[in-house]
Amino acid sequence: MLKVTSDTVPGREIEETFGVIVANAVRARHVGRDILAGFKNIIGGEIGAYQHLLMESREQAIARLEADASALGADAIVAMRMATSSITQGASEVLVYGTAVKLRAP
Repeated sequence: MLKVTSDTVPGREIEETFGVIVANAVRARHVGRDILAGFKNIIGGEIGAYQHLLMESREQAIARLEADASALGADAIVAMRMATSSITQGASEVLVYGTAVKLRAP
């Protein structure tokens, strides 16, 4: 599945537009990770546990978006965007959205 943040795919023509598709992943922090992150807050530095958690969430949300686009018959997603928000204390959402399209054969 081709994914681009632009509204078009360079060198390709959009044959059909299926519409906006949205996918998300919501993850909660883990107490063990919070303790380690607390130490990092004191001494400073990158909090790898949270970075890994958000990376997994992004990958999961993108995989869901691709699956939804494929189910519609799309072979590309244009204008793809991502957003992250806090749902509750200790839980975050990664939202991914774009437009599912079918590209004309080259």
